[in-house]
Amino acid sequence: MAPSNKAAWITEKSAHPFQVKDAELPKAGQNEVVIKNHAVAVNPVDWMMLQKYPNVLGEDVAGEVYEVGDGVTHVKKGDRVMSHCFGLSSGDPQDAGFQLYTRCNALVVSKIPSSMAYTTAAVLPLSISTAAECLFKKEALALPLPTSATNPKDTGKSVLVWGGSSSIGASAIQLAVGAGLKVVSVASAHNLQNLKNLGAAAALDYKSSSVVDDVVDALSGTEFAGVCDCIGTPDAIAAWAPVYKKLGGRYGSVMPQAQGIPEGMEGTSVFATLVATADRFVGEAVWGKWVPEALEKGTLKAKPDPMVIEGGWRRYRRVLIS
Repeated sequence: MAPSNKAAWITEKSAHPFQVKDAELPKAGQNEVVIKNHAVAVNPVDWMMLQKYPNVLGEDVAGEVYEVGDGVTHVKKGDRVMSHCFGLSSGDPQDAGFQLYTRCNALVVSKIPSSMAYTTAAVLPLSISTAAECLFKKEALALPLPTSATNPKDTGKSVLVWGGSSSIGASAIQLAVGAGLKVVSVASAHNLQNLKNLGAAAALDYKSSSVVDDVVDALSGTEFAGVCDCIGTPDAIAAWAPVYKKLGGRYGSVMPQAQGIPEGMEGTSVFATLVATADRFVGEAVWGKWVPEALEKGTLKAKPDPMVIEGGWRRYRRVLIS
């Protein structure tokens, strides 16, 4: 007998938008996987979408494979997995994360180790796809793709990850190191050791009056590729723009239509779901090869640590609107 599905629906414009109601049980089509969710993550983009209804939100899930469609060979029913959900781009609630069962594009489904908690795994998916687009998309930084989770070849190139303590920043640091780049990153002073633990060759306080000179010094002797801006605000752009004026380089930004990009600088804002469509070559290299290997080897860390909210969807509702 097929299980029943329930979702946290946004049904109307309201200060308390979620209603837990029945939802259609997704079925896995060609190159799709249905996941029985054990943990989901809340992202900033979720509160941005609260005014769209009826709708189901959620971009990150971790759980067990419930069903695989034709063409899926890398996972099977019962496997422990994580996935980036595409409901935001498809507009179909069955592709969203805030429900018991979610349909996912198989390319962005990866096994997770038995030692990794579902709540920990749920930190990663959207951040991986976004960081990968920022680093490897041809119109963004166009960096060499990662090839090995344990022994990356040194490319002689470098990248500045602005906002390395964010979830996207943490994934960007690790992906860039995995691609053989020297990584220089900035964050608040209390987070700098965490950035070094992820592989950053230099971690600098973005509030320091000498941060631009410190970044330039740390990048010396390398071929500077550009800035992976994991914040994307005008203030962040204004802070790193002097680095571009000194060293050149391209940019990739997580902010749609980022405002304040230095005149003449080439690059683009990114949209995470393109790893499985227009930039499928990125998804195949990152999700298809590097991510599962790095998780198995323990070289991909889920950072920052998850903040687990107890109390079900009612508590999540308060988190989203606070």
